[in-house]
Amino acid sequence: MSKIQVNKLNTLTGHNDSVYALVEGANPRYFYTGAGDGLVVQWDLDQPKDGKLIAKLPHSVYALEVNIENNLLFIGHNYEGVHVIDLNTNQEIWSLKITDEAIFDIKTFGNKAFVATGSGMIIVLDIQERSVIKHLKIGEKNIRVMDINPLQHHLAVGASDHSVKIFDLRNYQALSHMDDHTNSVFALRYSPDGETLITGGRDAHLKVWSSATYQLQKDIVAHMFAINYLDFREDGRYFVTCSMDKSIKLWDSASFELLKVIDKSRHAGHGTSVNKVIWSRYNQQVIAISDDRTISIWEIDLDQMH
Repeated sequence: MSKIQVNKLNTLTGHNDSVYALVEGANPRYFYTGAGDGLVVQWDLDQPKDGKLIAKLPHSVYALEVNIENNLLFIGHNYEGVHVIDLNTNQEIWSLKITDEAIFDIKTFGNKAFVATGSGMIIVLDIQERSVIKHLKIGEKNIRVMDINPLQHHLAVGASDHSVKIFDLRNYQALSHMDDHTNSVFALRYSPDGETLITGGRDAHLKVWSSATYQLQKDIVAHMFAINYLDFREDGRYFVTCSMDKSIKLWDSASFELLKVIDKSRHAGHGTSVNKVIWSRYNQQVIAISDDRTISIWEIDLDQMH
């Protein structure tokens, strides 16, 4: 592995339970976290120590999504549905009790929001009308993760039935069904150029798919335990994965070579499962959240590699 410098800049505290949800703001200087304590907190990368409480809910928050066009924060409130915060005022402007199940992920695209639930259902909302448009029954098990390829209008869905399914957002038709994972799929992300889909999950494997054909290109044993999440750097050249094995790993997107392992013993990383990770568009820092109730911010210096 190369001599990549990793520097832990901050450890942020304030949540009283495992931190499950993490999303970047429309202005990527800000990011948002949600946790088992029902708190949703806004953080400022310029002044990271000062978290600002945005919402306090009675149940866990597993899912957060920022709708950039309207500067709205969607909160998936387990057993209660969705709450929508106007980020210009930080006030809740509407909520919908659309499910009494857990909400594992939310994605928005155009004027629609897609809510992934514990009942195998994706609930499609009209953001302007604040109403339900459609129920998409995907399967019987939890839907854990979704991503949208805006170039193809494809929605990729990872579920606890070990499957990855692809839908056309223009007509909600199923386009592809991949059953290559041997356990729940928790992580899934299209590359910034839209040409590749990477998936991961409880089987600790990363699988790389061509998004033109959804044929399997690569299968990598990537972690010791479940892969919880992955995210690309904005330019698409690198991506990071995080795992129940307490580590964050850095990968080359072209070669899929493992470049760096960030963990507790080497870098004072997290002591328990790392649940989500994002690569900030604001300053290219890496932000991670964990069951240890903390948020970590990392500087990864890749410049000397080229």
